[in-house]
Amino acid sequence: MAILIFGGAAAILLLLALILIAKLHPFLALILVATGVAVVAGVPVSQIADAVEGGLGKTLGHVAVIIAFGAMIGRMTELSGGAQVLANRLIERFGDKRVPLAMACTAFGVGIPVFFEVGVMMLMPLVYGLTRTRGIPLVVIGLPVCAVLLVVHALLPPHPGMVAVAGELGIEIGRLLLIGLPIALVTGLVTFLASRRLTRRPFHMAADIAAEVGQATGSAPKVHAASASLGSGAPPGARLVAGLIALPIVLILAGTLAQVLLPQGFFGRSALMFLGIPYVALLLGLMLCAYLLGTRRGAPLATVSEVAGAAIPTVSVVILITGAGGAFAKILVSTGIGPALATSLQSSGLPLAVLAFLLAMLLRAAQGPTTVALMTTAGIIAPLVAQASPGPNHLALIGLAMGAGGMAVSHVNDAGFWIVTRMLGLSVGDGLRSWTVLTTLAGSAALGLILLLWQFV
Repeated sequence: MAILIFGGAAAILLLLALILIAKLHPFLALILVATGVAVVAGVPVSQIADAVEGGLGKTLGHVAVIIAFGAMIGRMTELSGGAQVLANRLIERFGDKRVPLAMACTAFGVGIPVFFEVGVMMLMPLVYGLTRTRGIPLVVIGLPVCAVLLVVHALLPPHPGMVAVAGELGIEIGRLLLIGLPIALVTGLVTFLASRRLTRRPFHMAADIAAEVGQATGSAPKVHAASASLGSGAPPGARLVAGLIALPIVLILAGTLAQVLLPQGFFGRSALMFLGIPYVALLLGLMLCAYLLGTRRGAPLATVSEVAGAAIPTVSVVILITGAGGAFAKILVSTGIGPALATSLQSSGLPLAVLAFLLAMLLRAAQGPTTVALMTTAGIIAPLVAQASPGPNHLALIGLAMGAGGMAVSHVNDAGFWIVTRMLGLSVGDGLRSWTVLTTLAGSAALGLILLLWQFV
């Protein structure tokens, strides 16, 4: 077990060294280290390709279409002028000084029914629009938005990690939501305040993202209008843009609720579940954007198609790195490094909530994805929970402690790390100093709230 733990730590350190010191491209570094770990751990040669390609393919199967469709919707919203209209409406409601807070509140609502990746891709065009029109540094708005999305993703159903935890430990979903919502709200507020502190210093921005939002790298922001447009005449109304952005969210939520609340054979259940599949919901939203923001406003279909296609190169690097991160995570899991980290803590005698947090955090650090960390932690800790027989409220708090650990220590083996750093134009080093620190602070804040509530429920 000690050898596995040492091997996992060495693999992560090597990955960091290749990216930060040797300046190797993250995609190449992830694949190289994943293959090296598999060889050193004794994975049969005939299985190495299947493990690496399987992890890459499984991750891309989940995120590639979502990221691509989200980017297309965002591009159409931006070039139609809709993002600027909606940004101006938000400013009117919250005021110039509260733009980051307005977007963080939006992220909390958006994050409940949608996956983390979907939420990031749906909201980032608005963040870009606010950055461009208001001259606020991208990281000041974008970092808390992404962090709040992660808080909701890690702590609340219907996200898969917490649903899996609830099923494994026998936690009532309603009780998990009832206790988890206030914890997520307070954690989101703490995270927002911490992000304000972390973003006081300037961050160097990647050249392509700086050009996208109209800010000079490493200097004060510059505001200018978009150089291209979609359609003609007045920009679309704020309500239309908000509706187009909300539509996939509503469809996904409706599909989830239909699956949970409606009985088998109920009229319309299958249709709602189909429309609630994330990529189907986004595809429908994309088609409506193409018509309402494009062709109905005088843009030729060929122009609409060109605008949609132009969004792909922007996110192609994100997609590739995300897939490579999935391959690395798959190797760490298949070699037994993750379970070895968890088993070493089982005999520590720590309180169950703290043990659940530490297990999930270590697994998260070792293998990346929040959902995988939560599922693995739930399976390992279930016998200990059954032996302790906690009450239903304490049981829910144990599950939430896993979620708190699952949001912490997002770094180079996590797909979310690459999505956030790429979309915000951050280097790997700046990502570790901002995003990794912020996610760890968020997880620790959630654990503190859980331990406080433990005394009163």
